[in-house]
Amino acid sequence: MLRRRGRAPLYTTDEEVAGLRSAATFNSQLLDHLRPHIKEGATTAAIDRLAEEYTRDHGHVPACLGYEVPDKPPYPNTICTSVNHVVCHGIPDAVPLKDGDIVNVDLTTIVDGWHGDQSETFMIGEVSAAAKRLVQVTFDAMWKGIRACRPGGRIRDIGDAIQTHAQNNGFSIVREYQGHGIGRAFHQDPDVPHFPTPATSRVMLRPGMCFTIEPMLNAGVWQTKTDRNDKWTVYTQDGALSAQFEHMVLIQEDGIEILTNVEGGPKEGETLVSVT
Repeated sequence: MLRRRGRAPLYTTDEEVAGLRSAATFNSQLLDHLRPHIKEGATTAAIDRLAEEYTRDHGHVPACLGYEVPDKPPYPNTICTSVNHVVCHGIPDAVPLKDGDIVNVDLTTIVDGWHGDQSETFMIGEVSAAAKRLVQVTFDAMWKGIRACRPGGRIRDIGDAIQTHAQNNGFSIVREYQGHGIGRAFHQDPDVPHFPTPATSRVMLRPGMCFTIEPMLNAGVWQTKTDRNDKWTVYTQDGALSAQFEHMVLIQEDGIEILTNVEGGPKEGETLVSVT
């Protein structure tokens, strides 16, 4: 949502790592709590209410609710729900999900000052073969990016892996929005674009870095447009479908740790299935 400039904080103490794990674990539990309610006939507004209730009942804070960036009104909801040709930051509403829709549910929680952040794209009922392929390739692209991470590597390695997989399958990568550092702040350094850039060739993955990997792949062009009225909802420029998946990753001395592990959701290497 917001790009920063500065040095990426490193979270290396036992207390800091425990804070990251706690926030990410709760956020994953929240997604699993919502999972059975994301189905045909449900409204994204109802799913949003469930997310806020569950978060507050556990004594935590919805990070997106009231979130502010320059030149936009405060974000009005707890989660983002992006349906079909909405790329990201979709605002929950009273329109029921219908057979054939795809919807990304993106949620962020503050737990004792630490942020957990992740998203998943759900296929509602019988989606088209083209939509299913887009969702599957996006899911696999996220994992390609995750597995490209290693201490001593470069941010560029993530973008290289994701771009190769997306382009080999005929999909474009959204460039205006990207992964980001996360921890005590919602959005912080490093920036994590899902395609290689000269700048990311110079940024080393250091133990203690924590960031999201969240590729957004489009069936058509990569360009997007933002709703002129709500200032938040981002659409594909050509009206083609878009999908996204997101995990939080912590760089450790001996490898990486995926912080946002869900129990009920898809695992690495799985073939995704629709919900009804």
